[in-house]
Amino acid sequence: MIDFAEHEHAWLRLTVLQFLDADPGYDIHEYRLSDLLASYGQGVSADVLRAQITWLQEQGLVELTAVAGAYLVRARQRGIDVARGLARVPGIARPRPGA
Repeated sequence: MIDFAEHEHAWLRLTVLQFLDADPGYDIHEYRLSDLLASYGQGVSADVLRAQITWLQEQGLVELTAVAGAYLVRARQRGIDVARGLARVPGIARPRPGA
């Protein structure tokens, strides 16, 4: 059985990938990503966000580039595929049909 925190992290990871997919350049600064998540009711601490984007990098779904003490997060093709529901990765929620 999945615990609540892991369930929340799975949805957070999917939401991050979907935000990246929606961006014309497929990249978003970490601070802007934090603001976007908060506006969608998924506000998290900077430490939690950093841990989740690092996890996504470890899975090969995003690239991180250090910019002034924070990260520019850029989606890789596999990350876009996961955001669109075309690929699955354990630990990331699947998009709902029609979403």
